[in-house]
Parts: sequence; C-alpha cells; structure tokens
Amino acid sequence: MLSIRQKFIALLSIFALFSLTGSLYAQGDIPRTADGKPDFNGIWQAIGSAHYNIEPHAADFGPMFELGAIGAIPAGLGIVEGGEIPYTAEARQQQQENKADWLALDPVVKCYMPGIPRANYLPFPFQIIQSPAHIVFAYEFASASRIVYVDQPDFEAPIYSWMGHNLAYYEGDTLVIEVTDQVPDTWFDHAGNHHTEALKVTERYTHMGPNVVMYEATLEDPNVYTRPWTVRLPLYRRLEENMQLLEYKCVEFTEELLYGHLRKQD
Repeated sequence: MLSIRQKFIALLSIFALFSLTGSLYAQGDIPRTADGKPDFNGIWQAIGSAHYNIEPHAADFGPMFELGAIGAIPAGLGIVEGGEIPYTAEARQQQQENKADWLALDPVVKCYMPGIPRANYLPFPFQIIQSPAHIVFAYEFASASRIVYVDQPDFEAPIYSWMGHNLAYYEGDTLVIEVTDQVPDTWFDHAGNHHTEALKVTERYTHMGPNVVMYEATLEDPNVYTRPWTVRLPLYRRLEENMQLLEYKCVEFTEELLYGHLRKQD
C-alpha cells in the first residue's frame, strides 16, 4: 500500500505531466508544414447540434411529425459567445419568421451551398489542402469548396458568391481568413439565423493539439447586428483508417422538392 506521502508525490507527478503537455503546445509543438507554418492538412469535422441552431436551444419537435424521434431537434448549448446574436429588433423578427417555416425556406434543404461559417459545423466532414499560396477547403455536403488566397490582400472578389471571397494570413500560429462578398441568401442554421451581403466573417484556426483545432469566427454586418459577435467550437481530425470524403451530391435528392410541380401530369 502506498503511503499518503507517496500518493501525494504521484499526484504531483501526474499534474506536472499534464502541465508539461499543455506547455509544449503553447510553445508551438504543433504539426507544421515544410515552411514552418501550422499544418492544417487533413479531414476535420465538428460535433454537436449547432447546425440546427447556433444559439442555445432546447430539444423540440421537428418539421415532420411522421419522422417521430429521428426527426426531432436535439438540444444544444450553442456556439455563440454570450449566448445570443445581437440582432436589431427588425432582424430578430425576420429570424423568427424564417425559423417558423425553415423546412421550406432554408437554402441548405434545397442543396444550395452553405456559406461560411455554416459549412464548418454541418454534420459532414471537410478536407483542408494547404500550400504556401493557397488553401483549399473541400466539403462533403453538396461538393462545396472554396479557395483561400494566402498573403494576397489586393486580390479582389470578381462577384458575390455562395462561399464568399477568402483572403488569409497568419497571426503567429493562428490561421486567419477574412471572408467577404457572400450572397445574402445563406443562413447560419435551420433556425433562420441570417445576414445580408454586407457580412464580413473573420475566421481563426488554432491548433489545440495534433488532432484538435479551435475554430472561431467573428461576424460583422451593420445591417442586421448591433455589434460584431463570435462563434467558437472545436474541430476534430477524423482518424479512421483510409478516411476520405465521400460523395453527397444532394441535387438529385432535391429535384422532386424543387421541380416536382413542373412534371407533366397524365
């Protein structure tokens, strides 16, 4: 049997080991590319229910009672810092109207590309392919993708787009991506949280270890928010053997929904 003193020394040793592990990552012992930048290559995925509602929410009935328990909405703690999006009164009213009819109105239901930041916390994996000049994000949902231009601040967006215009730089070991020029049609979740074409998203990717990245996105849009606000959640590396993105080309799943009324009836 260990004495009280021996147990105390053993506990101190365990705490010291955990402290050392944390300090190693704090000092930059993270995956790195050949040029010394933090390495984000890999397949990542969020865990949680933020894709239903990024604000805190209780479990609720789904839009189709026929689906029973599998169609219900799970509860979630939310990913918005402070808990609540700082909408103007008019914008909050619009969000409530969106939510009331989300199955008909949510662009993702129609297989439209999800936009940023929503693409990063949908319940589908995505892959990051990194080079010194460009970073490519490939998403399993709808085969969406975006090209991020690194240290090219003068590269202007030719048009508004679903996945926005993406310019990146590094702040120490944090990858920062500024996303602008997104079309106003994308939502942040099924709960109807929305924006306009004035949205600017500043993403930050920071390694918390070899297989966890902390993701933060600060959102600014003076048309609908009273101040900038931030979402924050971890992204986890998929470690399965032979992990790869599979096809989820959802257009064919939505054809009847979108165009069924146009079919010629006998």
